[in-house]
Amino acid sequence: MGNGQSRRRAKIKQIKNQAKKIQIIPLGGIGEIGKNMFVIRFEDEILVIDAGLSFPSDEMLGIDVVIPDITYLEENKDKVKAIILTHGHEDHIGALPYVLQQINVPVYGTKLTLGLVEVKLREHRMLKDCTLITIRPEDKLELGSFKMEFFRVNHSIPDSIGIAVKTPVGTIVHTGDFKFDQTPVSGEIADYYRLAKLGEKGVLVALSDSTNAERPGYTLSEREVGSSIMDIFHAAKQRIILATLASNIHRIQQVMDAATYYQRKVAIVGRSMVNVVSIAQELGYLHVNEGTIVEIDEINNLPPHKVVILTTGSQGEPMAALTRISMAEHRKVEIMPGDTVIISATPIPGNEKLVSRTIDNLFARGANVIYERMSGIHVSGHASQEELKLMLNLLKPKYLIPIHGEYRQLIRHAEVAAKVGIKEKNVFIVENGQILEFTARSGRVAGTVTSGRVLVDGLGVGDVGSIVLRDRKLLSQDGIIMVAMTINKTNGEILAGPEIYSRGFVYVRESEMFLDEVREHVYETLQKVMNGKKTDWPAVKNQMKDSLSRFVWDKMHRRPIVLPIIMEI
Repeated sequence: MGNGQSRRRAKIKQIKNQAKKIQIIPLGGIGEIGKNMFVIRFEDEILVIDAGLSFPSDEMLGIDVVIPDITYLEENKDKVKAIILTHGHEDHIGALPYVLQQINVPVYGTKLTLGLVEVKLREHRMLKDCTLITIRPEDKLELGSFKMEFFRVNHSIPDSIGIAVKTPVGTIVHTGDFKFDQTPVSGEIADYYRLAKLGEKGVLVALSDSTNAERPGYTLSEREVGSSIMDIFHAAKQRIILATLASNIHRIQQVMDAATYYQRKVAIVGRSMVNVVSIAQELGYLHVNEGTIVEIDEINNLPPHKVVILTTGSQGEPMAALTRISMAEHRKVEIMPGDTVIISATPIPGNEKLVSRTIDNLFARGANVIYERMSGIHVSGHASQEELKLMLNLLKPKYLIPIHGEYRQLIRHAEVAAKVGIKEKNVFIVENGQILEFTARSGRVAGTVTSGRVLVDGLGVGDVGSIVLRDRKLLSQDGIIMVAMTINKTNGEILAGPEIYSRGFVYVRESEMFLDEVREHVYETLQKVMNGKKTDWPAVKNQMKDSLSRFVWDKMHRRPIVLPIIMEI
């Protein structure tokens, strides 16, 4: 009788679980590279995976970074249990200072990841108010209905993990950014055993990295770059300047090893590079012989063949060290003919022109620049098609959500999934903000939440929108004309002006005749719209603006911003 009741209770529990629903909501990281943020919601409990930023595109003039719109999380802040981080790259941790200002919840991550987070929070003077909790790949964690375990993956930064979230509905696996490197620099390979065990127990949904879904075969091991670096160090007769992403600690380790072997000293340039090297050494992720690293001021006292300069700027960022060096604008480093410059990175989509400009400037100053992909000085940290197949075969998910990629890469990932037997209807290619709702037996798109991008400009977060960007674009293209005058409030008589000021439109001294015509046109327009009566000044400004815009277009075929300023006395 007891056994029968137990079976009935188990059956009832199974039926109830099958009826339960879990939601997965991407707030960033779908259809784009960067801005990664994923929400898992079960009833009134929310778990957030990653909080990343992306860098502005060319048309986002003056914008520093772009972060996800977290309106949904703000509306449900009392339900958010924690933010779990997969690794320490900016596109996964960069938005944290902005997110934690609105939703102050515990943040979980591995030792190196949280070391990098601490630097960011300290810069924003937030560290003492935030709760950071260290996890290890072998740890397990329980937060409400979410039972989590983690697994090590290989990537271009140490301490990268994937996350398995066990819920009453089923297990959700987020792979993190990954590749399968059989000979990693750290010696720690991905946790195949735990992945296989997860697959054996059953995975309901997998969210998997799609960055290299277009590339056939396997991604090369990071150790391949080490061999190429050694070859370049052997051939270089003068200084070596190497630019890479500051967070690529495995690459930096191999540069340090080569410098030690060839008895060169390493000077580090660029704030982010200095910070990461310092943290990685302190936490034991970067091993450098004593005396190898020297201050940048010391390199002038060393023979050129004994110097390596490790720097930021592999993406051609305007203010990065290598960019300023290439333009002879750096205070302490100047290119000397014969220098070997290594750009050990692939341009992020959108940065190709910036990188090309930097390379051209370096060549023009006499440097030997090594930047081609076939030179072996860079390999990706993301899985190619065969590794994506291996991940899917290990996990055996019922449903797949391709993430971390532009739209074409998500499509290619879906095609790869079809080859290993995942049904087309079980692969969800979605957009940021769409709600994916799963039961133990079904999956569907069940609506949307507020999502998008928030632009950060200096200390301003979200106060620059499309209208401001449009004005900045117009200012950058055709400049501005300001018309200033003083009017008698009683009778509308012009007491002073109109004075014409121009910036970025025409040079005043060389265009005095044209500006006189503009002044005369403004005066005539003002007389027509006022007729000596008390006037609606906003309407007058609009008419002046429209009339002057047409006049300038007819004369110059340019469309500057027209800004009338009318003062009443």
